[in-house]
Amino acid sequence: MTLNQRWFLLTILLVFALLVYVLQPILMPFLIGALLGYLGDPVTDRLEALGLNRTLSVCVVFLGFTLLLVITLLVTVPMIGAQIDILFSKLPEWLAVIQHSLLPWLQSQLGLSEEAIDFRGLLSQNWFSAGQILSRFSQHLAGSSMALLAAVANLLLIPVVTFYLLRDWDVLMARLRDLLPRDWEPMVVSLAVECDEILGAFIRGQLLVMLALALVYSTGLWMIGLELALLLGLIAGLASIVPYLGFIVGITAASIAAYFQLHELSALFWVAAVFGVGQLLESTVFTPILVGDRIGLHPVAVIFAIMAGGQLAGFTGVLLALPVAAVIMVWLRHLHQRYKNSELYQA
Repeated sequence: MTLNQRWFLLTILLVFALLVYVLQPILMPFLIGALLGYLGDPVTDRLEALGLNRTLSVCVVFLGFTLLLVITLLVTVPMIGAQIDILFSKLPEWLAVIQHSLLPWLQSQLGLSEEAIDFRGLLSQNWFSAGQILSRFSQHLAGSSMALLAAVANLLLIPVVTFYLLRDWDVLMARLRDLLPRDWEPMVVSLAVECDEILGAFIRGQLLVMLALALVYSTGLWMIGLELALLLGLIAGLASIVPYLGFIVGITAASIAAYFQLHELSALFWVAAVFGVGQLLESTVFTPILVGDRIGLHPVAVIFAIMAGGQLAGFTGVLLALPVAAVIMVWLRHLHQRYKNSELYQA
């Protein structure tokens, strides 16, 4: 790689980072559409191999995505709505238990005054303040018709962007490859293949792992009698996109719900058993089968990438975090190999 080519590559990277930073408010539908197109491209290619043309293959995959989304919404939304109703109906009872049981115990153990732990009064004051803030926010949102229209337009753009990216995915990849300098092409294609293996294994596999964990957690919590089993299981499953976060969030929330509903310490044991079984299945069955051992992204690297992406560019950064982490991981592997083959390491 010549000096001019290196400067050219650095300029491209800087311009790309600047555009992401400046355009992040409008990138969400395009990034989600690109993600869905990336997930659907292998299926579309297989349908093409069976004899269908590209447009018809895309229509079949797009219809499959749509049916899956509609069925999921029709099945889960009423159930989740019922769970949320139960949660709100139980809140006054839980607050009463905290006020009359937990807080007096804390007062006796820590020697706090009654005013210092007036939880209900403090909550009432802050709830009123929060209500005023939410009321003003809702009025502002209702009055800002342009912001509302922009949000709706972004949602409607997602299927449009997904369809066209999925239809032209192979063409776009071929054109990008054709733009590469000729002496770069073998190296860049090799890196892209490795990145695709890592990213594809993680995204496709991790989505299935999240779904499997949500099913295990929801079923287990339902078997021990928790009324909020579905809601807690779904939250824990979705949070599993970040390693160990689903387990931590799920077992904490489920333990609190189990204690307030069943009023027995033994319930905490059963909650721990459910999440222990979930973790065991994830490490011995779900991840090895659905994700595999070629992913190359360490859990700490995934956590750092998602947090760093969110800090730097909000939701757009979260969507870009894992692809960027996969590319960096592949680059680091090659740099490590070149270092071990260099005179600096051999000396």
